[in-house]
Amino acid sequence: MAENPEMKYSPLGRTRLSVPLLGFGGIPIQRATRDGAVAALRRYMEKGTAFIDTARGYSDSEEKIGAAIAGVPREDYILACKTMARTGADMIRDIDLSLKTLGVDYIDLYQCHNVRYDTDEEVLFASGGGFDALVDARKAGKIGHIGITGHQVERMTRLIGTGMFETVQIPYNFNEDKPERRLLPLAEEKNVGVIAMKPLGGGALPQDLAMRFFLDKPVHVAIAGMESPEMVDQNFRSVTKGGLLTPAEIAETHEISRELEQSYCRRCDYCQPCAQGVDISKIFIIYNYFTRYNMRDFALSQYGALKVGGDACVKCGRCAERCPYNLPIPEMIEKYVAEITAGN
Repeated sequence: MAENPEMKYSPLGRTRLSVPLLGFGGIPIQRATRDGAVAALRRYMEKGTAFIDTARGYSDSEEKIGAAIAGVPREDYILACKTMARTGADMIRDIDLSLKTLGVDYIDLYQCHNVRYDTDEEVLFASGGGFDALVDARKAGKIGHIGITGHQVERMTRLIGTGMFETVQIPYNFNEDKPERRLLPLAEEKNVGVIAMKPLGGGALPQDLAMRFFLDKPVHVAIAGMESPEMVDQNFRSVTKGGLLTPAEIAETHEISRELEQSYCRRCDYCQPCAQGVDISKIFIIYNYFTRYNMRDFALSQYGALKVGGDACVKCGRCAERCPYNLPIPEMIEKYVAEITAGN
């Protein structure tokens, strides 16, 4: 399928993959039926060359995407997948599972998913570790390019500065603009492809303003979660017909950000580590699944898999002291856990 003349395309850094500004985020289709997910993705692919995001950890997302792309010419879409695997053996296993589940011979972009701790890096970059396995998979033709994803802007900035990664995927939207300070300029300097995740702030931001925000930003693709053909059409209209934000609309985004300031977690993890072992940002992400994404069963399974639940919080307040956004973290944890576990 040819590129759509209405859509903005650009080379994804030094990968040279030509990607559309609007990408297809693979999280929300977990809550859609198989038929619903296929309908949404096929509507998206009808609009031109596609960029499709998924991950090993997104339950049945790969399976549903595989059903949607079955029979579609391989040159009509670009697949981006990722894994939490850190060791070489686990990385090889997950790449092979992704290939099998998606039903393809190769994946265009495979990423180290949510690298957030020094221990992640130690295992990933050890001799024979996960990164070496990615390089071997690229040589074998199983994957085309290697990228990294994470929520900590400083860590991601440092890692793309090594030259080891061809792309970086980070949360970026008009309420989370920290990447603009150092990461985006460095990515441009190093010719690293930039993939914006959470363009709608996990559902907290107005759709049209949030998507049009990217029209004049140094981002190659913004992966919006879309679970229906109607959502695809809405996002497509915003990035092709909406035009740049006006001064009045920019002022509106600033006001929205001010309103969110006391309740919006940017997942920077400065609050960690918790002395009780509570994974604070993970609980906040699970709460977003539970509320904004309406993925209650998935959220409950994720919460149940935590080694330490939020009820272990003793309200010592150290996390709140560390938070650069002054969030009342202990109170938020108490509220979120109560809502997630109510009736279970």
